[in-house]
Amino acid sequence: MSLEQTINSDLKEAMKARDSKKLEALRAVKSAILLAKTEKKAAGQELARDVEMSILQKLVKQRKESAQIYREKNRNELAEQEEQQAKVIEEYLPKQMSEEEIEAEINKIINETGAESIRDMGKVMGIASKRFAGKADNKTVAAKVKEMLG
Repeated sequence: MSLEQTINSDLKEAMKARDSKKLEALRAVKSAILLAKTEKKAAGQELARDVEMSILQKLVKQRKESAQIYREKNRNELAEQEEQQAKVIEEYLPKQMSEEEIEAEINKIINETGAESIRDMGKVMGIASKRFAGKADNKTVAAKVKEMLG
């Protein structure tokens, strides 16, 4: 079952259960998926798994950043709303990798590509972004690659 089908199914369940918090988050995910499909002119086609995961990661990141801003402005009720939505969306992401797992995988990629210096970061990140899709934040991966090559 694709992510879109899963979201649609869970959306119906949330409607039946009258779970407004979950409903709001799932509607945002559905909207983002539909938008991505129309941008790529992929109407009627499934999105690639890594594209779906990047959409989910982007939505979670947006929610967390919004929550942080709301907290800074003492709008705790809005921050909590954003955090709840982020938690709902995170349920659809695969289990996040630990720092040790990320480091081990980056080591493999560096050995495969023969990267030696920071100038080879582009090669490493190209492969890493595909392998870590949905499993790790690209910002974290980039920092690790920079540290290991630098």
